[in-house]
Amino acid sequence: MKRRELLKLAAVTAALLTTTALLASGNAYAQDKKWKIGFSQVTTIEPWRAQFNKDILAEAAKHPEVELIVTDGEDKTEKQVADVENLIRQEVDALLVSPKESAGLTGVVQQAIDAKIPVFVLDRNVETKDYTQFVGGDNKLIGRAAGEYAVELLGGKGKAAGNVVEIWGGMGTQPAHDRHDGFHEFTGKEPGIKYLLDQQSGDWKQDQAYNIMATALRNNEKIDLVYGHNDPMAYGAYLAAKDAGREKDIKFIGIDGLPNEGVTLVNNGELTATFTYVTPGAEGLRQAIKFLNGEKVEKTITLPTEKITKENAAQILKDNGL
Repeated sequence: MKRRELLKLAAVTAALLTTTALLASGNAYAQDKKWKIGFSQVTTIEPWRAQFNKDILAEAAKHPEVELIVTDGEDKTEKQVADVENLIRQEVDALLVSPKESAGLTGVVQQAIDAKIPVFVLDRNVETKDYTQFVGGDNKLIGRAAGEYAVELLGGKGKAAGNVVEIWGGMGTQPAHDRHDGFHEFTGKEPGIKYLLDQQSGDWKQDQAYNIMATALRNNEKIDLVYGHNDPMAYGAYLAAKDAGREKDIKFIGIDGLPNEGVTLVNNGELTATFTYVTPGAEGLRQAIKFLNGEKVEKTITLPTEKITKENAAQILKDNGL
């Protein structure tokens, strides 16, 4: 089976396992639970999101006092809004939400806040600061790390030169803008670096990134580096370059760093580097439980990142039993 098919199968399998776990938890012991916590997830198909759900379910299993209700927005803003409205009607004790779009979820998040439900925003922010806490990676910091490494790959500070393709995540999400801004804080200082595309969004998806890259390859004889806002898009760009026989001439940088995805792709030599973007589910749930038990929580919890290249990828896979 081809690598691209294996990645798709892994994502679907993880999503099915998540669904199975949710069904198994059910409501059988709901009456014995102390806290009812709702979690609105944007989608369960993307590998990073599937891992996100796996992590939060594993954490929930450590807390018998918690009934965790997980919903799937199916990658649609309107569906996720309806999910949150339903959780509000269920009078959950706390709400965790990872928005598809910052603006699109702000209104319903404010409804939950107005209903006196503590809200924990995970990964992607919303356009209000009235929530209880935000838990996630620092996307601008990750973008800076990717930009600094790109400059190094293209010749070093003050000497970097080359043609760069940047494939955005969703244009309506703050992480995409932060990953772009952070990257350009470094690459934008290098007059020798040329950007070949103007805000081309792959919506975090491998197939869309493939199409964007295929067009870029047809229109440009020389591409030196691809910066994908996540690993699936960086890999989609790699596949397009491979199909065109040009993958060996291009460096590919992604973000997420899941062991069975981005780290494996780096170890295989398909991606040049990835930067870890830790899923915030487990920490978000721990923080919500802490708050419900009367403890103080910080307004923002920032999760760490790590650069993964060929030098450390094999050890990370070994540490994860892969």
